Amino acid sequence: MKLAVYGAGAIGGLLGARLAASGVDVSLVARGAQRAAILAQGLTLKSAAGDVNVRLPCVEDPAELGPQDYVLVALKAHSVPAVVARLPALFAEHTAVIWAVNGLPWWYFHALDGPYRDHRIASVDADGAQWRVIEPRRVIGCVVYPACEVVAPGVIQHIEGDRFTLGEPSGEKTARVTALSDALRTAGFKAPVRREIRDELWIKLWGNLSFNPISALTGATLDVICAEPGTRAVARAMMLEGQAVAEALGVKFPIDVDKRIAGAAAVGAHKTSMLQDLERGRKLETDALVAAVAELGRLVGIATPTIDTVLALVESRARQAGCA
Repeated sequence: MKLAVYGAGAIGGLLGARLAASGVDVSLVARGAQRAAILAQGLTLKSAAGDVNVRLPCVEDPAELGPQDYVLVALKAHSVPAVVARLPALFAEHTAVIWAVNGLPWWYFHALDGPYRDHRIASVDADGAQWRVIEPRRVIGCVVYPACEVVAPGVIQHIEGDRFTLGEPSGEKTARVTALSDALRTAGFKAPVRREIRDELWIKLWGNLSFNPISALTGATLDVICAEPGTRAVARAMMLEGQAVAEALGVKFPIDVDKRIAGAAAVGAHKTSMLQDLERGRKLETDALVAAVAELGRLVGIATPTIDTVLALVESRARQAGCA
């Protein structure tokens, strides 16, 4: 199995290191200090299970690697448009693309039965380039649960979590998704294959939609957002609006909103990724995590007044901080 990781940051680094250590033929696409460090000293993964250091190819130009069996995209959604044109250098006819990107994905409506089949989501793929160039037929959905951090160039700290839920957009259990699941399990991950990958995608998005922008606006950690009556009420209203949109698209939620909030509270004094990005002056993931849900609300005729309000506020906050 030949697998290229496009974006060797926290999650890409975790996957690349563990897969390579288990015997998969892994290559990385990265740039800047991260690439320089990996070339000089290898990719290091630090975790409670023990530290791993692997030496593996790391290039800036994916054309140097050639066609792969799998391409794992582990970028933030807003970083994808800038690299779309470079991805086909990694493709053969059979190449599968593992979409390990937070938020509503551009391929969401591919192979989805109903009136919106093959609809395009402008918030995450404004010009349709991802749909045309990557091609939805290649995609394997992936819901990312681990928490990791790049603590120094070339060094990844695994904080918690080991599950990557996989699923074909069509719901089929294909040979390619089964082989990928097997490889991930051999590397020490939990990698269940789900028929309804969109249901699980929404369970994670439920929290990102609400807690991330609220944390960026308030500076509060998850435990505080869930405990304070005001912020909890705003998060809950956003989640219920998001649930109504998802259910209009056929999604089934296995837990209720209060259990989902309780689960977030149990994480403790955790800063969301959006708050971390704001503090570091990085672009915020508002399009894939928030704006896309509002867009789908308009598509299905479900009002999202709380989501719309919080979106307007967090977009303004991002512009003021230079993170738009």
